[in-house]
Amino acid sequence: MAAKLRRVLMRSAASAMRHAKPAEWHYGPGFDAARAARQHQAFAELVAASGAEVEWLTDDDDGLADSVFTHDPSLVTEQGAIILAMGKALRRAEPALHESAYARMGVPILGRIEFPGSVEGGDCVWVDRQTLAIGRGVRTNEAGIGQMADLLRPLGVDVFGYDLPLWHGEDACLHLMSVISPLADDLALVHAPLLPTAFYQMLRRRGITLIEGDADEFRDSFGLSLNVLPTAPREVIAVAGFPKTAAAMEAAGCRVQTFEADALCIACEGGPTCLTRPVLRA
Repeated sequence: MAAKLRRVLMRSAASAMRHAKPAEWHYGPGFDAARAARQHQAFAELVAASGAEVEWLTDDDDGLADSVFTHDPSLVTEQGAIILAMGKALRRAEPALHESAYARMGVPILGRIEFPGSVEGGDCVWVDRQTLAIGRGVRTNEAGIGQMADLLRPLGVDVFGYDLPLWHGEDACLHLMSVISPLADDLALVHAPLLPTAFYQMLRRRGITLIEGDADEFRDSFGLSLNVLPTAPREVIAVAGFPKTAAAMEAAGCRVQTFEADALCIACEGGPTCLTRPVLRA
């Protein structure tokens, strides 16, 4: 999950969020559609400057505000994409946007998660090529995890499900990736108090070094200080304003680039990882 980013699927906030109603989408008081669009554009420029090819989803005025968070509606494996099923009812039309994009891009569809199962990409963490950890919580359920295991078993991939805490409630969003961001194959940024114990133990057994993000910054950012996008091993993009967490990554040998994201990431509960669906890393 931290190899060199080559190709990535994104959706412009200028189209996705132009008519978003904060109360409907559970966005905070800092949300501003125009500022969010400018901040998203600045983020997209950093992604493109890393050398990644950006593939853009539709600009149709479809009212799917959360579709800017392209990490969630699909998962890409070495054999093709898996179209996921969203746990948030307002997002259930989004996987079809991804399926259309993959058809255009020539990416094969390996399979689909079907209701009543649900899996969101933010709950999926590749520990290595043959191990996928999935958070079981408000957005991803046991039926979905079982379907994912069935899809990946023929590829020799082991799937492990881990229970997540409710944290701020059903309307908020705590994904497994809310509490871990891989920075390299052997390095990850974590908020240990919310990590499932068995998952923490697996990471330690695998020899992965865990960097603790600053706890106060995690609280003040609603977890977004921890949500960072690796564009290459130890090369990351993070939300601006959380210097202690950035310093912890830099002390571990990471180069950290930041962008202003109060109206986009902080207000809308989705960070740099959420804003991208990596299609190819190599």
